[in-house]
Order: sequence, then structure tokens, then C-alpha cells
Amino acid sequence: MTTEKEKMIAGELYRAGDAELVRERATSQALQRRYNNTIVSDADERKVVLDQWLGSRGSSCAIRTPFHVDYGYNIHLGSDVFFNYGCVLLDVCPIRIGDMTQVGPMVQILTADHPRDAATRDAGLEFGQPIEIGRNVWIGGGALILPGVTIGDDAVIGAGAVVTRDVPSGVTVAGNPARPLVPRGPTA
Repeated sequence: MTTEKEKMIAGELYRAGDAELVRERATSQALQRRYNNTIVSDADERKVVLDQWLGSRGSSCAIRTPFHVDYGYNIHLGSDVFFNYGCVLLDVCPIRIGDMTQVGPMVQILTADHPRDAATRDAGLEFGQPIEIGRNVWIGGGALILPGVTIGDDAVIGAGAVVTRDVPSGVTVAGNPARPLVPRGPTA
């Protein structure tokens, strides 16, 4: 028999009120409170909490507080990943972020989704879709990355962009919905 947690991580319809998931969110919230009560100079404490909280992380990750997630164990960070203040990651499905990616303040990365059919929502079911963000991506402040999106290596997401579709490697997108920008002149 498939558990609600297994269904959730697989992107299938599941019940978020399942007792196991409620317990795991409470555990995550306790770690979140502990992490968010630290400051940058509490580096050793931060490492301990992140190792308990996140699915995996490479070396030299920096996450400014406050930092908010659903579970934590579905978040996988490469080396030298940076999150600025106030980011939200709803990780009902895996979120994978490559090395050297920088995330601006108030960015939201949301794998959680809800059925468009009212009867399915009324039945208390929801689902998610994983998000993949490549290496050396720059995500500007206030950007919103929606469920199921893949962002290629070296891409740039403009501040405030709402990313509803995949972004190829090396492309800059901006706007709502985010669309590729046409390069203007030489770049350094």
C-alpha cells in the first residue's frame, strides 16, 4: 500500500492532513524556528540544523533568515548556494538546486499545487510537481517559481518574475508570466 507521503513525493494526489505528514511538518517547523532564531555568526549551530532539516546540501551554502519550508527533506542544494532573506520553499515534491546558484530576497519556490477540479479539491486532495534549478542560476528578488518548472544552468530570472514554464540554459527571463528577454548590445 502506498502511503500519503509516498504519493506526495511522487506528485500524485494525496491528503495533506495525513497524520504522518502533519507530524513531519511539525518537526520541520521546530527546526525552522531553531534555524530562524540564529544569526550569521551562529555558523556551527546553523550547520547542525541544516543537516537535520534538509535532504542534502553541498559545502558553503548560506541561507539568510527567515527561511520557510514545508518539510525540508525534499530540498537538495549543491555547493555554494546562497539564499537571501525571506525565501519560501514549499517542498511537497523534490526541489533540486545546482552549485553556485544565488537566490534573491523574498523568492518563492513552490512545488505544491491544487487540482483545478472543484470536486477533487473539495475531497481534500492536493498534489505537487518537482522543481529543478541548474548550476550558476541567478534568481532576482521576489521571483516566483511555480510547480514543475526546470531552469537550466546559467539562466537569469528577473526580479518579480513569475516563472510558469521551463527556462533553457543561459536564458534571461522576466515579467508575469516570465518571458525571455532579447539581449541588447554586448555583455561583459
